[in-house]
Amino acid sequence: MKKSLDPGKLRAFLNPERVPFESSADIPTRSSMDSFQPRAIQALTMALRLKGNEYNVYVAGEPNMGRTHFVKGFLEPRAAKAQTPPDWVYLHSFEDGDRPFAVPMPAGMGRKFRNEQSRAFTRLKAELPLRFEKDSFQNKHERLIRKYNARREKVFSKMEEMAAKKDFHIRFDEDGILTLSPIIDGETLGDKDFDKLKAATKKQLKSKGESLLDDMSADLRRINKNEQDLRKSEEELHKETARAVLREFHGPVREKFAGVEGLKEYFDRLENEVVENYDMFLPREASILGTTDHSGESFVARFEVNLFVDNAKCTGAPVVMEDHPTMFNLLGSIERESEMGAMYTDHTLIKAGAIHKANHGYLVLNVEDLLSNPSSWEGLLRALRAGQARIEDPVEPDQVRARTIEPAPIPLELRVLLIGTDEHYEALLYSDDRFAKYFKLKAHLQAWAERNAANIRKYLSVVGRIARESQCLPFDRSALAGLVDFGSRLVEDQKRLSLYFPLVRERMIEASVLAEMNGRESVDAAMLEQAIRARDFRSNLYEEEFMADYDREVIKVSTGGQAVGQVNGLSVTLFGDYEFGLPHRIACTVGVGHGGILDLEREAQLGGPIHTKAMMILKSYLLASFAQDKPIVLTGSLCFEQSYAGIEGDSASGAELVALLSALADAPVNLGYAFTGAVSQSGAVMAVGGVTRKIEGFFQVCRRRGLTGKQGVLIPHDNVVNLMLSDDILQAVEQGLFRIFPVRTIEEAVEILTGIRAGKRGKSGQFPLGSLYRRVDTRLAELARLAETCHTRKGGA
Repeated sequence: MKKSLDPGKLRAFLNPERVPFESSADIPTRSSMDSFQPRAIQALTMALRLKGNEYNVYVAGEPNMGRTHFVKGFLEPRAAKAQTPPDWVYLHSFEDGDRPFAVPMPAGMGRKFRNEQSRAFTRLKAELPLRFEKDSFQNKHERLIRKYNARREKVFSKMEEMAAKKDFHIRFDEDGILTLSPIIDGETLGDKDFDKLKAATKKQLKSKGESLLDDMSADLRRINKNEQDLRKSEEELHKETARAVLREFHGPVREKFAGVEGLKEYFDRLENEVVENYDMFLPREASILGTTDHSGESFVARFEVNLFVDNAKCTGAPVVMEDHPTMFNLLGSIERESEMGAMYTDHTLIKAGAIHKANHGYLVLNVEDLLSNPSSWEGLLRALRAGQARIEDPVEPDQVRARTIEPAPIPLELRVLLIGTDEHYEALLYSDDRFAKYFKLKAHLQAWAERNAANIRKYLSVVGRIARESQCLPFDRSALAGLVDFGSRLVEDQKRLSLYFPLVRERMIEASVLAEMNGRESVDAAMLEQAIRARDFRSNLYEEEFMADYDREVIKVSTGGQAVGQVNGLSVTLFGDYEFGLPHRIACTVGVGHGGILDLEREAQLGGPIHTKAMMILKSYLLASFAQDKPIVLTGSLCFEQSYAGIEGDSASGAELVALLSALADAPVNLGYAFTGAVSQSGAVMAVGGVTRKIEGFFQVCRRRGLTGKQGVLIPHDNVVNLMLSDDILQAVEQGLFRIFPVRTIEEAVEILTGIRAGKRGKSGQFPLGSLYRRVDTRLAELARLAETCHTRKGGA
């Protein structure tokens, strides 16, 4: 009989003495993740060197691989050595108020510019009204008035003389309207007295008055010109004062920042705007409704500086991780405020998005988050294509477009890194032509690394970093060795280490907490194992319910005895993130007929395409082995008993073939064993997945019923390297209570399960007497003869 596996081959085991560190606290602080991901590192390194907006990166990997942490750990130290990008400020355009313009300036200068300009205008707004009340200003103003009055009186005296000569009196009212009153007998006539005069006299006086007005027209024009000169002189005095105050408070700002490209012209227009609108800085009277007029405040707001992107605290290039990439969060927005029930906006309400903050640096996005916001994805591609970030005010198709502003776009130079799965990568690659154009680099994360001495040391280096960053208790040698072995268990391979470090980190944190709860100062292997078992316990409720059904024999699976046409198959079940193995009874019946072998799972539409293909391969094996000298004519059926859900995969095809051969040969199968493995047309037993969980599932059922020493599992020989079995199974194997048999062919499996030699065809074309295949061949020949006899009888009838 074929020999079962020794305990040493049932799992990989790192001797704690080979761990070169006393504890995790002694592990040097250095990152070894880069060496585990050569493809991703090459892509990311290229991304840092290549120029152009099309060389962005798609980081492909499965969840729980620490994708974001890996990208962040790679970018941040390299970005810190790069040049710090400029600040960006938005300023009001005095030429076109609806089109604010953006100005770059060295990092940190934007904040200073904003603060100093704000202080300057705060002081200007407070000082300007006071400056108009000062004696110096009032004296200048009074001199203008006196000068004006002197000119006016001179002209007015001349006009009075002219009027007196023609017996008229002149008078100017408050509105500057000239009134002529006739003088008769030394008395100035009023309107009532004038109306009492005879018509001829009134006509004569009116004629003389009109003639007088014609004579004084030049003097009247001089008076009007004098008034205009006064108003103009007053305006110039106010502007001169406003300019002086502006230069006093804003001059230092202008001098300090005039070297920034684009600000000199801005300062010139700003000065002109302030001087021409000095009255907007003066106090406003309350309105009729009792509310204060805020027009001056809104006017002053145009001189505010919108610090759009502030890199004052940034060291090197920015690395922006945007975890909620809505359109506004990613592309920026134009906000609005309400005043008196009306919505308004200006350049101070332009808000930066993630692409602006990451400009000249790196923007990291999760592809699932991004694709859940289609407008964000479209906007990002537009920005990459145009090479500039434009802030737009989105409007729904059925929405009335409100008045808004159009900020000038900002030149864009950044590297976008999308983090997602391979499925998302392929979906984007095949469904959106722009994706391949603007994401030319793929950083592919591998899920495992070879388990060798060099990689174990690097693995421990990562474990040490996790322990420090997570503030765990120190892990001693035995615990560190246990973590390495756990890495192999995660990947289900004795020669590999899992790179799903977040899962390792979870166990480390839980083990550290358990150690603290038990008053330990460090974590040892026993505490780590307890933490792993505790986590399994919190998740294995459904597994326990299944086990209870096995105990009560509600689910009919035998772990001892023999039966014809029955084999214990194994499957893997996944509930949430917890995976466990379960045994199933696979049964087969055969009889006379032409129906062939029916796959009841497929007939009931419970079998998937891979399972259906496996059944076809099984039939192909029968043809190749037994149909060389006769047709195979039979009716039979194969099924998973008590299976009420869909079945997919080919891992049970080996057990199904054994059940069929057992039924044909009428040879009982040892039900103390279970079998998992796929079979080829030539009878080779091929590797399957989840072999560790499958063995542990059958072992649990056997142990709960009592281990007899005659129980075990048959697995493909190629799966031996995938065994990472629990200590309970290793102990049972050492004591001879449980066995694991690796098989290469279906013949080996049949011999172990039935205890009968399978046999090979001899030169005569026959299988050896007493062999299992001789019995199968004989039975198939008999079934073919009986079928033909039945067919002949029906034809004769």
